[in-house]
Amino acid sequence: MAEEDDTKIRILQSLRGKICEAKNLGPSSGPNRLRDLCTFCTISLDQEEVYRTKVYEKSVSPFYGEDFYFEIPRPFQCLSFYVYAKSMFQIRDLPVGKVAIRKEDLYKYCGKENWFQLQPVDPHSEVQGKVHLEMKLNELITENGSICQQLVVQIIACQGLPLISGQNCDPYATVTLVGPARSDQKKTKVKKKTSDPQFEETFHFEVTRSSSYKGRSHFHVEEEDIEKLEIKVELWNNGNLAQDVFLGETRVSVKILRNDHIHRAWYLLQPKGNGTKSKPDDLGSLRLKVTYTEDNVLPSACYTALRNLMLKSPDVKPISASAAHVLGDICRESVGYEALLPVVRLLLHHNRLLLFLTSVAALELENTQEANTIFRGNSLATRCIDDMMKIVGRSYLTVTLKPVLNEIFESNKTCEIDPVKLKEGDNVEVNKENLQGYVQKVFTSITQSSSSCPPLMCDVFRSLRQLASKHFPADPHVQYSAVSSFIFLRFFAVAVLSPHTFQLRSHHPDPEISRTLTLISKTIQSLGSWGSLSKNKLSSFKETYMYDFFKLFQEDECIEKVKMFLDEISSNVSKESSGVEDSFVLKEGEVHKRAQGRKRIGKKNFKKRWLRVTNQELSYHKQKGKEALCVIPVKNILSVEKLEESAFNRKNMFQVIQSEKPLYVQAGNCVETNSWIEVLSQVSRCNPGRLSTFHPSAYVGGSWLCCKEPNESTPGCKPCTATVLANIQLDIDCDRETERIFSFFSSNRSRLQKMEDACAGMSVYLGQQEECSAFTIQDPKETFRTIKELGEVLDDLQAHHDSKGALTDEPGTMWVCHWASVAFF
Repeated sequence: MAEEDDTKIRILQSLRGKICEAKNLGPSSGPNRLRDLCTFCTISLDQEEVYRTKVYEKSVSPFYGEDFYFEIPRPFQCLSFYVYAKSMFQIRDLPVGKVAIRKEDLYKYCGKENWFQLQPVDPHSEVQGKVHLEMKLNELITENGSICQQLVVQIIACQGLPLISGQNCDPYATVTLVGPARSDQKKTKVKKKTSDPQFEETFHFEVTRSSSYKGRSHFHVEEEDIEKLEIKVELWNNGNLAQDVFLGETRVSVKILRNDHIHRAWYLLQPKGNGTKSKPDDLGSLRLKVTYTEDNVLPSACYTALRNLMLKSPDVKPISASAAHVLGDICRESVGYEALLPVVRLLLHHNRLLLFLTSVAALELENTQEANTIFRGNSLATRCIDDMMKIVGRSYLTVTLKPVLNEIFESNKTCEIDPVKLKEGDNVEVNKENLQGYVQKVFTSITQSSSSCPPLMCDVFRSLRQLASKHFPADPHVQYSAVSSFIFLRFFAVAVLSPHTFQLRSHHPDPEISRTLTLISKTIQSLGSWGSLSKNKLSSFKETYMYDFFKLFQEDECIEKVKMFLDEISSNVSKESSGVEDSFVLKEGEVHKRAQGRKRIGKKNFKKRWLRVTNQELSYHKQKGKEALCVIPVKNILSVEKLEESAFNRKNMFQVIQSEKPLYVQAGNCVETNSWIEVLSQVSRCNPGRLSTFHPSAYVGGSWLCCKEPNESTPGCKPCTATVLANIQLDIDCDRETERIFSFFSSNRSRLQKMEDACAGMSVYLGQQEECSAFTIQDPKETFRTIKELGEVLDDLQAHHDSKGALTDEPGTMWVCHWASVAFF
């Protein structure tokens, strides 16, 4: 994390959701019905594409089922979802329709699945950005001595204009005075390769006056004139030999000068004609789920009291009286246990998570009557442990499952063994053999992966095993089921079923592969529980075909392998590794890379390359699957930083700084840029000799563009972005997590008050009251004390937000959220 200004408020945005399915795509009648075309969807922030699904087979009602999540690294006005048709006979993909949601309207959809009617994709409606204008009226005396008025319009600047074909545009503006019988147009100069042009150009228009006007000073424009005149500003991209591209427009009535002698303001660019259209054909509909979150993060010192109160939670006795447990209790009805994720991340960063997880697991065991139901429900304890595994176990899943999952996707053998679902020509015995081979490979990968299991997961499993044995001393298998219920049922089996949600695959699988993964996941769940449950396992299967399939496995051998694996990941013995870490891909994709100038001749231009980063090296290739053109060991990376747009007149640039010349890379969009920087920074975070400063621009023409230093070896002029050095590959923004905790408490203050009242009632009446049943209150006095302290801390933090709120209203800000954090679930 970079060090922040002590008074600065950070506005951090993220988006998560799901593109579910489409229905009845294309015109309702006619030859353009999309029966013979494959389709895909994209997500755009304004006009910048940041996500794309894979292409789905021919259907007018395709099921996409693709989850998405990304941080939004810049301001935006509109979130759009596009549906495209892909045809082998067309050079360009055909837009079917779009769903456009303005930022201020995102809260309306509340994270629930909604059907949206597709709207037509009109080039004149695809706009983004804003323009800065100044208007004023001057009084002039003409040659014949009469007085006229002159309207002065200054086009100051624009911000956030869209990219054209992935590059900065060449914008110019037209300024038109529009009236009933006039249309006077003037034009700015073209600005080259920029999305934030500075025009600073002034235009003068004579305004026709009423003949009844006789005054010579302190004039007032007649209302009839004002109502009829307006200034129209259009932004265009200069196409040179091609057609110019419309970028947006804004219209301002001259009547705005009735009260202000000078009017100066930013205006959002609008579609042509303000988007008014006739009723379109029925293009179909798209089912979406969208959750937009905005965190207004205050300076770190503002969070000290709440952060310390949360970090004290593991030490509170009983654990149900802790601030962390109280938060889970009061938010359970509104958002389930989602409020616990920032708590887990905060405790994890400060090495306080193990003790908290042990305490909440012990509390759950107190209410568990039967050993075979241990940790099977959705509770505060199981959700916290789930979140922990997903955070710290990402690399573990990658190294364990990604290779075998890649093989399953690439070979795509038919594995259906349900007689009802078999297709014509399928051989069930061959399918069963295919499925058995896949299951064996996944099972072997898991049971031989103990040396890769993260230390924190091992510590938690050891605690669970000890707690279970102590609570059910007569059951020798419960120590295994306590661990297998998490590592198999909630970790590996879920990742096999939905690899795209764990970044093991980039997209949702095809229906046939999805069915294969479902069968593998069910089998792995059962195989994983064999070592801890009854040996009469086959009788528990509802489906006959699954019963027959399990006969193919050697039950005793599987039980022994599972027990050995569970022993290894939950014992006190430190695991021995081979000393050689397996290489696995962390991220790969297409980028544009600037030539590094290794050859003495040749232009240093940008070329399309396939960039690939593993846990051991960074490499780029001419195409995916081709031999590497250059390999940079991860240990040689000294820093990874953003590059200023002015360096090469290109957006979304970053640099990989090494001992040789920096590697300059342009990603496809702003989200991809952040993703590359995050992955590369994390994998190289512990390298010796990491830089403390860097140059945010390039060395061109004999000097650094940023600081004008002529010596290429001059140390950087800007501090490097700091990375958090932790014992796991993780970067946690503790202030942001504490802000989210505050947001959850704030939106559930009424529930917090009810819990406080319940504690008071229990103390007075010395017993469990009916209104207390919604909460876990073991010690009412201790819980009451925690809630009172929470109330004081929350009030103090809200006061900080109220006092800082006025500081966020900076020039150019279009919308500032009133609440400290807004999570549109």
